[in-house]
Amino acid sequence: MVKNLPPEPDGETNPLNWVLLVYRVPPEPTRLRATVWRRLKGLGAIYLQNSAAALPATTANERALRKLRHEILEMAGAAVLLECTALAGESDVLAAFQSARDDEYEEIVDKCQDFLAQVQKEHIAEHFSFAELEENDVDLTKLRTWFGKVRTRDTFGAAGRKAAEEALAACEESLEAYANQVYAREEEAH
Repeated sequence: MVKNLPPEPDGETNPLNWVLLVYRVPPEPTRLRATVWRRLKGLGAIYLQNSAAALPATTANERALRKLRHEILEMAGAAVLLECTALAGESDVLAAFQSARDDEYEEIVDKCQDFLAQVQKEHIAEHFSFAELEENDVDLTKLRTWFGKVRTRDTFGAAGRKAAEEALAACEESLEAYANQVYAREEEAH
């Protein structure tokens, strides 16, 4: 199985290993291309060019790309899976991977801001109900799950992770304050 090597003690890094899927799917139906694209996006792969997607070489990524390769072959497509290191341009590949993770973290921050605005709206309207609390709890669970998936893909610790963690913590605090209001109103009613 493949794996990336950790940084050397003197601060220099070993060359990064990547798994590279180079594929071709039939042009019709177009849903086949969309299916492959969605799967690669879900794995956190970056495109180096059309139909050539890379992920850090981990056992889980290799397994996932082997499975996707098998699915592409079943679509009457062609695919080859390679393990490689960049001979030149490694920093560009790593930067593209980090940028993709930062984009995902930024989306989470945006959704956290929407969540905070929704909870604030309920505070302003003094709408403290168990139904709203449950709905907001479900939304927060979705945000946590999404963050967990991105964090799992974040092999190299992208800079955007901290902002997403802070935004998620703010959501948790906001929901806790809202829940306290719901409980207080229930106690006043009884």
